[in-house]
Amino acid sequence: MNTNLFRRRNILSLFIIVFLYIAVQLMSNLGIIDSYIMLNLIIIGINIILAVSLNLITGFTGQFSLGHAAFMSIGAYASAIATTKLEQPFIVGILMAAVSAAVAGVIIGIPTLRLKGDYLAIATLGFGEIVRIIGLNVDYVGGATGLNDIPQYTNWTWIYFMVIATVLIIKNFINSYHGRACIAIKEDEIAAEAMGVNTTYYKVLAFTIGALFAGIAGALYANYFYFIKPDSFGFMKSIDILVIVVFGGMGSILGSIAGAVVLSIISAFLQSIPELRMVVYAVILFLIMVYRPNGLLGKFDLKDLKLFRKGGKVNAGIKGE
Repeated sequence: MNTNLFRRRNILSLFIIVFLYIAVQLMSNLGIIDSYIMLNLIIIGINIILAVSLNLITGFTGQFSLGHAAFMSIGAYASAIATTKLEQPFIVGILMAAVSAAVAGVIIGIPTLRLKGDYLAIATLGFGEIVRIIGLNVDYVGGATGLNDIPQYTNWTWIYFMVIATVLIIKNFINSYHGRACIAIKEDEIAAEAMGVNTTYYKVLAFTIGALFAGIAGALYANYFYFIKPDSFGFMKSIDILVIVVFGGMGSILGSIAGAVVLSIISAFLQSIPELRMVVYAVILFLIMVYRPNGLLGKFDLKDLKLFRKGGKVNAGIKGE
């Protein structure tokens, strides 16, 4: 690879990242982006973090989890307690959310990740319900009535750079030796174990990293919407996140980003008819499974976004197509 070209791509990527942040922030300050649009940008950012982190577990490691909303819930309550009851700064709330969710990921991951397929899905679903029931019965966090008066620390800056951090960290993890081990487990767990891969360790590691970022998403959610309750993080929230991953493309970070953007926009348009939301989701999933089973972007991912090629040609092909 040409080192100068590599540096040029990095500089261009950095320029695009900074430009997007400044452009949105400037339009927000000028009133071009109103509170409703900013609300949807915040939701899109949270959904990207959730989808990319779940994709690490399900799309790259092949572990079918239905408990991602539970980790989001743990992060949301940890941050809310830190910022509301303990009156700590938001960064402390985010760290508490990340650590709490990661610890929960280890605790649930060690016993359940020996299971596979439907059994693992049922176990993680059960874990999600346990977390929800605990939230309903603990008065310290508001019980069934929820926890309110949470400071609104989440803004465009926090959302944007947490999304960038999530994507970059998980992308680099996947491209590392550890990420390749996770992908090997997905492709053939028995063969991976025969080649010396510690399958239990890497499944728990991927599960923990995914839970950590789900906890961060929960912290951003709690400190934007003022109010949280256990039912906000139930089974249907886990399904929402899974739908985004499947829609965008299993094993594609760029697909998770695209899926989060598209489905968040669709949800915004369906707010006036919420009873049809899941019907529309079901139709979308049916069409995707029939006409594009690999998802919206298939296997096309960030590493396939090559802005330059020899001879000046743009690489617009989709890997695997």
